[in-house]
Amino acid sequence: MGPRRTPFGISNLLAPLGLHASLGLLAPLMVLAAAVAGWAQEPVFHVGRAPTAEEIKAWDISVGPTGTELPPGKGTARDGAPLYAQKCVACHGAKGEGGSAPALVGGRDTLTTIHPLKTVGSYWPFATTVWDYINRAMPRGQPQSLLPDQVYALTALLLYWNDIIREGDVMDADSLPKVTMPNRDTFVPPDLKDINRLRCRIGTCP
Repeated sequence: MGPRRTPFGISNLLAPLGLHASLGLLAPLMVLAAAVAGWAQEPVFHVGRAPTAEEIKAWDISVGPTGTELPPGKGTARDGAPLYAQKCVACHGAKGEGGSAPALVGGRDTLTTIHPLKTVGSYWPFATTVWDYINRAMPRGQPQSLLPDQVYALTALLLYWNDIIREGDVMDADSLPKVTMPNRDTFVPPDLKDINRLRCRIGTCP
């Protein structure tokens, strides 16, 4: 008869170490294994609480290039002028030329020079991004305090000052995404899977 074979198990793992799988050794290992399995199946941290639907909605304020997330509302550059004078002029200058905060106007055709001026009019690729940034971060010290109509009006004003729209053009959820920014074609497409199709290279899309 050949040598008797034993099933492979804990004893086989411990044998090279000169140990024997006694009940006293196996019991703690089994308890530890059961605890680890339980933790992996159902992690419970007992910290905080699940956010409510209202809280999630309040945080979910991003507006993409297509403008799908834009809320109802409207505004023109004329509507935005007095609001800019009240909320923005102290930091950005009387006409968006800059001050303690960056310039918002000008810089067209400077991006390829040794002194590029990156503003809303010269650099930003999507008009909806202007709305998104004003809505989430402005005015300084009071972010997310503006109403949608006010954000549309300020966005329209900056587009008008950069010679992108007319003073009386109404910006809303339908018209704003249709605005073509001067620097749009030097950015990669909003959907990155289109990069190869458009043969974009180093941020330049033909």
